[in-house]
Amino acid sequence: MEESGNIAIHAQDLRKVYRIATRRPGLLGGFGGLLWPKYHDIEAVQGISFEIPTGQFVGYVGPNGAGKSTTVKMLAGILHPTSGTISVNGLSPQAQRQKLAWQIGVVFGQRSQLWWDLPAVDSFEILAAMYEVPRSDYLDFMKRFSDLLGIDEFLQIPVRRLSLGQRMRADLAAAMIHRPRVLFLDEPTIGLDVVAKSRIREFLLETNQSQGVTILLTTHDLRDIEELCKRVMVINHGRLVYDGSLSSLRDSAGLPTVLSVKYESLPLNLQAGSVIHANGAIGNLDLGWPVESIDQSTGTVRVAFDRSQSPAPSIIWAMRSFGEIKDVSLTEPLIEEIIKRLLKSE
Repeated sequence: MEESGNIAIHAQDLRKVYRIATRRPGLLGGFGGLLWPKYHDIEAVQGISFEIPTGQFVGYVGPNGAGKSTTVKMLAGILHPTSGTISVNGLSPQAQRQKLAWQIGVVFGQRSQLWWDLPAVDSFEILAAMYEVPRSDYLDFMKRFSDLLGIDEFLQIPVRRLSLGQRMRADLAAAMIHRPRVLFLDEPTIGLDVVAKSRIREFLLETNQSQGVTILLTTHDLRDIEELCKRVMVINHGRLVYDGSLSSLRDSAGLPTVLSVKYESLPLNLQAGSVIHANGAIGNLDLGWPVESIDQSTGTVRVAFDRSQSPAPSIIWAMRSFGEIKDVSLTEPLIEEIIKRLLKSE
């Protein structure tokens, strides 16, 4: 396949069907299954199509069993699609898997590509030799990733003795040792603590922005998507149900943003359910912003509003009419709730 312009990943009508033997009850059923097996098909991926431009960071999300990992494995050449076509950097992952391996990096959060009983540095040396990385490039790599991921802290420790966070940092470094142009990440922050997640997110953002590496990230931690990805694809029951910007996904869900305003002295004329108007009056629901709740202990009034319809400064200006404001904060709807709303509409 020839590379198409600046498209790093191209998938067209991608399908993956697993044929599963049907179990029959009882001893006779077991013998019957051996002699006259019956099968049923499970369609893990159902004709999805998308393109990812070079250098884009895309989040790929959905519930368990939606088809995320199956998609990534087909893109990486680990699985063959039942039908459809794939191109990664102009190469077929199935027909040109060995050639493509030099251009992609893959990280599976629950599986390590490192040698379990060897120190991490030995795994890096072996991978560098496998990919024929020049010695000078390898030394530059070690310095850079020591700075970015802090891998020098555990280079001499056998992989089996590393913490989960350390192993994930080592796996990310191992996936980048040959300078891949495309990085596939399947749950790279699963099970990690807050500090480890933050360090990995910083590394991924730097890798994408400074090196232009195309990244496809599947995750159940939607904070990863919020902090890293401008584009998000949502898959459910093997079908692509959304492909667009995170901001558009928020808007389509119709969930409100909450503005929290803390007053020096809580306004007596505001109550939960009151509706604030742009001129600072209280009145009809159709013409203003509803007060969602009032916290008497902190003097905080929370107002729900649609950011696509009302700018926050307009609401803050209106709320100045009710007293002196000490502090203001915005709370966006949780992306978990946004995706639940999207999947419910399917």
